[in-house]
Amino acid sequence: MFMTDNPQTKSIPSNEDIARAALDEASEKLGSDIVLLDTRGVSSFTDFFVIISGETDRHIESMADDIGRRSRDMGVSVSHSEGSGKGGWLLIDFTGVVVHLFTRDQRQRYALEKLWSRASEVVRIQ
Repeated sequence: MFMTDNPQTKSIPSNEDIARAALDEASEKLGSDIVLLDTRGVSSFTDFFVIISGETDRHIESMADDIGRRSRDMGVSVSHSEGSGKGGWLLIDFTGVVVHLFTRDQRQRYALEKLWSRASEVVRIQ
């Protein structure tokens, strides 16, 4: 008997779906002080920021890899990334969602929550 794939179409995840998936993945991988900011109305280049703290450079690299893998599983590709664990900061840009992973020191240095204080805090996981 000849079998065909199910013709159901896969829906495209919204930017909020992508942001929440990144938040969930970071939480599962023991990221700390995870915050989801809604930047719609205050940013012209993205709808959401996800800001995550990691314990070590390897921890933030590992979380970044896992977030990238989960997004690919959702059918979403990374449009740009920069930084490194050794520098204490990684950025993953999904065009509409920007994920920042920091060591604690670098997070304090960049102070993105202060810089984007007009954004709405949607979720914070301590």
